[in-house]
Amino acid sequence: MVTDTKTRRGARKGSTSSSSSSSSSVPPDPLSSMLDGTDPLSMFAAASASETPAMSHSASTGDLGRKRREKEEEAVGPDFEPWSSKRGEILARFTTTEKLSINLFMGSDKGKAPSPGSSAVSEKVRTRLEELDDLEEGSQRELLNLSQQDYANRIEELNQSLKEAWASDQKVKALKIVIQCSKLLSDTSVIQFYPSKFVLITDILDTFGRLVYDRIWTMCSDPRPLPDSFTVEDVNDTAKETCLNWFFKIASIRELLPRLYVEAAILKCNRFLNKSGIQETLPRLTAMIRGIGDPLVAAYARAYLCRVGMEVAPHLKDSLNRNFFDLLGTFRQISGESVRNQLVLQRVEVPEYLTLYSPAISWILQCIAYRAPEPLLTEMMERCKKLGNNALLLNSVMRAFRPEFVAIRATDFIGMIKDCDEAGFPKHLLFGSLGRSLACADPPESERLTILNEAWKVVTKVRSPQDYINCAEIWVEFTCRHFTKREVNTVLADIIKHMTPDRAFEDAYPQLQSVIRKILTYFHDFSVLFSMERFLPFLDMFQKDSVRVEVCRSIMEVFIKHQVELTRDPVILNAMLHICKTMHDSVNALTLEDEKRSLALLIIGFIRMVSFGRDFEQQLSFCVEARATFCNLEPVLVQLIHTVNQLAMETRRVMGGNHSRKTAAFVRACAAYSFITIPSLSSIFSRLSLYLLSGQVALANQCLSQADAFLKAAVSILPEVPRSISVEGKLRSSESFLLDFINNFLATLLVVPDHPEHGVLYLVRGLLNMVQDYTWEDNSDAKVRVYISALPLLAAMSQETYLYSIPKVDSNETLYGGDPKFLSEINKLCETLIGQILDHLKALGRDEQSTRRQGAVAFSLFGVLLAHGDLRNNKLSQLAVNLWNLSHKHGYCETRISVRTLESIKHQAQQPNMTHLSDTVQRLTLQSRT
Repeated sequence: MVTDTKTRRGARKGSTSSSSSSSSSVPPDPLSSMLDGTDPLSMFAAASASETPAMSHSASTGDLGRKRREKEEEAVGPDFEPWSSKRGEILARFTTTEKLSINLFMGSDKGKAPSPGSSAVSEKVRTRLEELDDLEEGSQRELLNLSQQDYANRIEELNQSLKEAWASDQKVKALKIVIQCSKLLSDTSVIQFYPSKFVLITDILDTFGRLVYDRIWTMCSDPRPLPDSFTVEDVNDTAKETCLNWFFKIASIRELLPRLYVEAAILKCNRFLNKSGIQETLPRLTAMIRGIGDPLVAAYARAYLCRVGMEVAPHLKDSLNRNFFDLLGTFRQISGESVRNQLVLQRVEVPEYLTLYSPAISWILQCIAYRAPEPLLTEMMERCKKLGNNALLLNSVMRAFRPEFVAIRATDFIGMIKDCDEAGFPKHLLFGSLGRSLACADPPESERLTILNEAWKVVTKVRSPQDYINCAEIWVEFTCRHFTKREVNTVLADIIKHMTPDRAFEDAYPQLQSVIRKILTYFHDFSVLFSMERFLPFLDMFQKDSVRVEVCRSIMEVFIKHQVELTRDPVILNAMLHICKTMHDSVNALTLEDEKRSLALLIIGFIRMVSFGRDFEQQLSFCVEARATFCNLEPVLVQLIHTVNQLAMETRRVMGGNHSRKTAAFVRACAAYSFITIPSLSSIFSRLSLYLLSGQVALANQCLSQADAFLKAAVSILPEVPRSISVEGKLRSSESFLLDFINNFLATLLVVPDHPEHGVLYLVRGLLNMVQDYTWEDNSDAKVRVYISALPLLAAMSQETYLYSIPKVDSNETLYGGDPKFLSEINKLCETLIGQILDHLKALGRDEQSTRRQGAVAFSLFGVLLAHGDLRNNKLSQLAVNLWNLSHKHGYCETRISVRTLESIKHQAQQPNMTHLSDTVQRLTLQSRT
């Protein structure tokens, strides 16, 4: 009976704690008696107690340095690959379509109602004895015809049932579930699923072991928590007795396999009983496995024992070695009659059967090889030779030991592989394992070519395309790591030869992608990469759209990361254009915006790396070709326009601003390229900014008619600007963007000469007319702010010398030369704009809620008049004072700004020719005081 005890000062649930707890007329409970030596449980406890003083004395007199060393040896570091990382791989690899069966524990009704006339104690004893008999004979239900997923679901249900039973204090039921599950590991009726079954069921065993250990540990934590580094002396008698109950209950399980697995699951609990308990138990359990007749079942039992052994006592290497040597002794059973008959019955071939051992053998060898010295590998190789170079064992040895150890002996391993029997375990799998090690560590340089030739002789003869590519993919990395493009090209040609017939490549895209990734890892010189004759034909095997795009993306990412120098290499350009076109052509109406943006950035990265040096015409031709190729990705078109504009400016720099007939024609061709491309953009603000930028570039290159066309086009599309735009997925008003553009546009218009056929200031008037007709937001001051921004431009245009100019371009200052008619036109336009602004101020004054806006607009106009107006004009001076008063009327103008503005005006009034401002200062100061 499993007796669980509460932590209340040694009191136990369901058992007596002293002889006085039971009546003298009732027979004592043999599992609950005092430690008087009359029952096996008590004898075990008494023996343990007798050992305690010696152990305590040893612990107290032991060397602290030795303890530290032992603790370091016992620790398993992060360099040890845990079982959890292998779990998913095993479940994915070992699958079946056969129907499975499972026995579910249904519980028992025995002992649930006490018989009349019996005392509580006698009923308790009877119940325990019945549970002992019922434990393995409970009601069961066999489920047949389960799919693999159904089977996994049922096992998970059992796992949950175990947790629920434990949580509800039904410890016997929990143990029954674990026993039933352990029994399933003796069933090899669907043998190819056995490794996955082992993974699923040992999950339940792990859960059980954790629950038992945590429960006993908790019992020792009253009143103080038990430290992780506790000793036997720290464990109270109640916890020890409960722990012994568990071990004796498990010892009563009649069948070998469940008894073995369940005791292994709680192996860690030996820490509560005896310091050397784990060290003594592991050899006993190892010996018990020898009684298992099926070699596959025995191999996985050893793997589980090694797993729990590494978790609780990784320093006990002897147990690991014993398990492994016992495993070697069972290899002759694999070729025995019983196994052969089983394989014939289940229609399983010997090579497939042998692979079922791989997870178990690999795990055992991993445990043995962990931080093992190099000579151990030599010993393992000798044992392999004694077994006739057993392929299964040799494969596991190569995968378990450190790659550095394997790489040094690569030639020896190749010789052993040659001597292996081809029928049992294909040699290409052995070369695959060797290749994995050589991908991580380098063999002697003098042996590398021989190793590659020997390996590829075997790999190229593999008939199955899937087996071939699985092995070839591994050796590609070794080839790339140590050889030149010639050898890599040869490998690619061989892969194409094997994978093209019957379109075998369609089932091997992951492996083919891995080949590409490995090549890109070692070849960053793309002139070398693309000069491989078979590289682009290899890419042609990726005919599934999503996979092809992913491969092209990976190539582009490496190119952008590692291509430092600009290139004009035709081999690189043609190949990269092909790759970029593949990515571009994958875009359709269903492509997400993020995906488009990602592809566009990669293509832009390529375009930026293309340079033909001084051959500007060739560069422009490239941009023309790229525009046709990437017409569906707007960011790429924007980049091409920037590239062409930069090309025009580079031409100007080379010519020192003095274009010849040829270069003048070329920069006009650049302007034509941009003028043709910009309308194809859907973003209105991209078009506006590029029209303005291209117009500025045309002006800088003295292409006046082209500049005029760009600026007119920009003005003409202003009405198309929507009132709201999407910014990072949120709708925002477009006013601020539009105002920024118009201010930049106005700054450019200062140096743009008027067209002789369109009248004075035709671009300025055209812009202001568009602003007048544009549908602005309600309660918006944007229109008058544009008018206010236009006033400094008009003031600058009326000067004899402009603030800035473009070399070789005659602005209006030169064309008109201060003509009175020109100045008159400017004054009229200024009067009109100021009139419009004042009308707007009056309208704002009629609305009490708009007084703040009125003050802000008034102050803005005041600032413009102060900076650009001639305040010697009494009317203008009076207007400035009135605007100042209006901006301060309702107290919305900040005092700090007012003070600084007055100080600035006073400072200006002290300058020569600015004395007229003194009167204005007095009036403003007086008004401020008022």
